Parts: sequence; structure tokens; C-alpha cells
Amino acid sequence: MNFHPLNRGRRLLRAGAAAALALGLFTAAVARAELNVVATMPDLGALAEAVGAGKVKVTSLARPTEDAHFVTAKPSFIRVLNRADVLIEGGAELEVGWLPPLVEGARNREIIPGGSRRVDASKGLQLLDVPTGPVDRSQGHVHAAGNAHYLLDPVRAGESAGNITEAFARLDPANAAAYRAALESFRAELAKKLPAWEARLKPFAGAKVVTYHKSFDYLLDRFGLEFVGTIEPKPGVEPSPTHINALVPQLREQGVRLILIEEHRPTKTPQYVAEKAGAKLIVLPHFPGSHRASETYLEWMDHLVIELADALKQP
Repeated sequence: MNFHPLNRGRRLLRAGAAAALALGLFTAAVARAELNVVATMPDLGALAEAVGAGKVKVTSLARPTEDAHFVTAKPSFIRVLNRADVLIEGGAELEVGWLPPLVEGARNREIIPGGSRRVDASKGLQLLDVPTGPVDRSQGHVHAAGNAHYLLDPVRAGESAGNITEAFARLDPANAAAYRAALESFRAELAKKLPAWEARLKPFAGAKVVTYHKSFDYLLDRFGLEFVGTIEPKPGVEPSPTHINALVPQLREQGVRLILIEEHRPTKTPQYVAEKAGAKLIVLPHFPGSHRASETYLEWMDHLVIELADALKQP
């Protein structure tokens, strides 16, 4: 047997390298123990956090103050999507204007449309505003599958959270029970919160509301407020002065009390319409996280209900 010190040193180096490699592989496995989840929107990200049981890392592509239809497609998103274990989309063509080229560039076959790690959060949901006839661009930015802003309804959010949970459970079966327990906890909190939200807005049932875009339909529908129409003449089409001048007397005649806009909207035109129509303008956060970092879905909904109730209390 060769006991030359040099050979012994080589054996030690090889053993050390093997141990280091094993430790590196173990460390990598531990680091990858959580699912790397990419959500297109902050509300989807908030749901993923709610049902993730602390076993997911969530990245939302859109900023809380961005228009969901026109998210700035940063080159860094391609790297984020390349490394994604799960991609959660809102569906109903919400991201059709910006997501496809990012997914194509990411070269992650599992998150392409129909891929095993791509989750459509709208699956199985009954959406509002589903067109009854053919859809074309002359009608504006109409979603053929229906209104895509369904997470502003907490009941549908609970259903959507189920879609996300089942995807996590399928992709990470070792933690399936934890994900499903987190879903039950989230739904229990929703069930406890919903009567309080409804009670807070019940005194204003039937109040007439106008929005800039058809963004808040689900929120108004859930809490008994009457959606009268939009400042946009068609979805995604900016209003002309002629349209605004014709709209104002209609709103005044109908007794519209509130005009709601998202945070990314310019306020000049909506403020003018509100003043001339005798209504109140309020800006509501269309996504969680815009007025406070790390805001949960339930905290966001609390904020929306309080803002609406406070605005309706005032003459």
C-alpha cells in the first residue's frame, strides 16, 4: 500500500472535494425546498402568499400601481420566468398584451400556455360581462372570456385561491397537506370578514357609482352598489371632450354619487366629471401593496371597504 505523503494529500483533497460537492448539493436542495412562484399581478401574489403556508417564494411582475393591461415588460422578467417553478396568471386575456413575449423569451417549457406549471387562476370561475356575440377591436378592449378583474370580489378570490392551492399541492406533494390547511384557514378568515364588510356597506345599497374603466364591477356587485357606467366610451378608449360633455348631464340626472378610479389614472378628467355631475371622486388601490408594503389580500379588502363606506357617508 502506498503511504507516500503526497498520495495521502491527494486522497484527502479528493475526499474533501466530494464532501464539498455533497454539501453543495444538499444546500441547493434545501434552498430549492420552497416553490419559486411568479404571479403576474400583486393580487394573485397575495393569494399565493395566503395559501403558500410559508413554503413558497412569491414574485409579482406588475407593480401595485400599474395598469394590468399595460405592464412594463422589463428584460429582468425573462430571467425571473426562466427560474419559475410556477407561473400564476389572471387569465381571461388580462395579460395578453405583454406576457406572451416574456414567456417565449424565458425558454421555460413548463410555463408556456398549457404547461404543467402554468396556473390560470380564473379556471372554473363565473365571470361578469361575458360577451354574447362576436368580439372585435371596434368594441374597444373587450375580454372575450369576461371581465378579468374578478379578484375584487372576495368570494371569487376564495375560489381562485383553490386553483392556486391545488397547483401547489400537485407540484409539491410533500407539502400538499400544509397548502390545503392554509387554504382552509384563508377561506375561514374570508367567511368571518365578509359579513362585516357587507354590514358596513349595506346602508348604501343601491348607491349609483361610475368608474373610469370596468375595473371595479365585481366589488360593486358583491356589496350591492349600482354600477351605472364608465367614463371611457368603450373599454380602453380614452374619452373625448364631446363624450364628456354628453356624459355629465346623464350622470347628474341619474344621481350618481361616486366616481371611482384606479391609482394609475390621471385625475384631471375624472375630477372635472365629478365636479360637474355633483359626485365625489375617490381613488382606490386596484391591487394590494400600493399604499402599504406586504399588504395581505384581507388587509387590501378591508381598506377598499372602509374607503367606499367613508366616501358614501359624506354628502
